[in-house]
Amino acid sequence: MPRDLSIAIVCKDNADTIGRVLDSVSGLGREIVALDSGSTDATLDLLAAAGARVIDTPWLGHVKTKQLALESCAGEWVLCLDSDEPVMPDLRASIERCVDTNDPGVVGARVNRKVWYSPPVRGGEHGRFLNHAWQPEHRLRLVRRERAAWGGLDPHDKLEVSLSPGQRVIDLPGTLRHDSFATFREQLSKEAGYARLMGESLHASGVRGSRLRVLTSPPGAFFKQLILKQAWRDGVPGFLAAGSTAASTLMKHLALLEISNSPEDSPARPQQAPYDPASRDS
Repeated sequence: MPRDLSIAIVCKDNADTIGRVLDSVSGLGREIVALDSGSTDATLDLLAAAGARVIDTPWLGHVKTKQLALESCAGEWVLCLDSDEPVMPDLRASIERCVDTNDPGVVGARVNRKVWYSPPVRGGEHGRFLNHAWQPEHRLRLVRRERAAWGGLDPHDKLEVSLSPGQRVIDLPGTLRHDSFATFREQLSKEAGYARLMGESLHASGVRGSRLRVLTSPPGAFFKQLILKQAWRDGVPGFLAAGSTAASTLMKHLALLEISNSPEDSPARPQQAPYDPASRDS
């Protein structure tokens, strides 16, 4: 019998990355459940080849779409993945042990996600993990379905579990690869849209902008990544990671400050960002 595990994926036009994800979880559980929001590239063909159960849905935002994916799974355990998150072999072995052991005191497991930096180069594909920038990046990804729910603010969703006395969440050894972006130029253009959406989400939740935060938060974010996280040890990509984090933080607080100083009748309700699995917290 296949282990009682479902793999949940949300996707749209992710043919460049989802193939590696599907290969990495082949045979891992009883089913792959994919919520697709209108793919027009080869994504659906890759899902069909992997035997995935595909559910067509309009894009509902990061939180609501991922919650629907979770609810559509049948397994007692669910592994929640973005369409650019291949499971490395060491992490796959840890997931197998956790589900097969099925300790009743464990209701969820965090994994460590690392960005795979692979800019286009001549002569073939090269790349490497950023071992310091954004590290460690623990994400709850493996959960007991009946105890879990998606929360957070779009576009920064957060998987959460309810704990009873004596129950816990554990950390799994291994790496969840994040094929987040090919170049930091690409990443910066995406972060501008996410910063606007995050500013709107924060305002809608009652947070107000601050000129002091505009001045202090971006250099604080840069210092945290470059020095405290030791991103400098990743070389030039580490400096780029620290700088892009600072830029994203600046744009987010600028957007929030502008909304907070707009007329009270100005629309502040956050819009839904198009699906993109590469969003990052900042």
